[in-house]
Amino acid sequence: MDAEQLREYGHKMVDFIADYYKTIENFPVLSQVEPGYLRNLLPDSAPNQPDSFQHVLDGEVAQLILEFIRLHIQAKILPGVTHWQSPNYFAYYPSNSSVAGFVGEMLSAGLNIVGFSWITSPAATELEMIVLDWLAKMLKLPEDFLSAGQGGGVIQGTASEAVLVVLLAARDKVLRRVGKDALEKLVVYASDQTHSSLQKACQIAGIHPENCRLLKATSSTNYALSPEFLSETISQDLTIGLIPFFLCATVGTTSSTAVDPLLSLGKIAKSNGMWFHVDAAYAGSACVCPEFRHYMDGVEEADSFNMNAHKWFLTNFDCSALWVK
Repeated sequence: MDAEQLREYGHKMVDFIADYYKTIENFPVLSQVEPGYLRNLLPDSAPNQPDSFQHVLDGEVAQLILEFIRLHIQAKILPGVTHWQSPNYFAYYPSNSSVAGFVGEMLSAGLNIVGFSWITSPAATELEMIVLDWLAKMLKLPEDFLSAGQGGGVIQGTASEAVLVVLLAARDKVLRRVGKDALEKLVVYASDQTHSSLQKACQIAGIHPENCRLLKATSSTNYALSPEFLSETISQDLTIGLIPFFLCATVGTTSSTAVDPLLSLGKIAKSNGMWFHVDAAYAGSACVCPEFRHYMDGVEEADSFNMNAHKWFLTNFDCSALWVK
């Protein structure tokens, strides 16, 4: 493709996306296809010759769908899409994009910056730092989380990646103090409402499965982690020679949007020399609103904080913001 072809086909793609959003309410929200449907529609191996862009857009006409959206995408891909952007979508959690979001994605894809260090693209590194400082200030995070000091934010793909990053940091921090042979004694704590990504992170980090304490949360605490129950469990573990080192609290659990009491939990973590991580992947975005900010009270006790901009913040998946003190 030369520059003029890019201009032509780029306009066609924008038209396609605009038409999709214009008619998104007409699609069944949940895909109606059976597993394996796409294999019957595509060749067994990649073609030897490229297909034309126009053919990709104008392939077979999909029946029962508006005539202006036709093509391979319409006939083969859209039937297998669960339409997360539909106004009729009420599953899992809000994960809505916006025109600004996907136009920004176009620019990002076009520039195709590989920003793994400052020198590979200074603008990418510095813009990320500045914008995450802006977002931290909107959330009223403590100054310790800003890049002007010893802390700062960095974009992860998901909250699952974020909790793994900080769990590894916490693990290495404690092992430098107690010795690398103590790995089998390290214990992680969270409520049983915590996202399963914490258990996966523990597996990757080498934490013994029996040392991942997912404490029962009940309706009596609105499914939040009980500080008293946590303290009792930590005391029992210390008595048998284990090393409590990581506590994960949640602001907005996936199952019930429960909010753990950050201030009380943070003080327990600090008194036991534990890393305190706050997973606000679900509800953190809402806390930019003054009337919801109180759900983050106690975040000053945290060592790390994470929220998903791709939930409620009209940002394309995947964009998960992680701050570390």
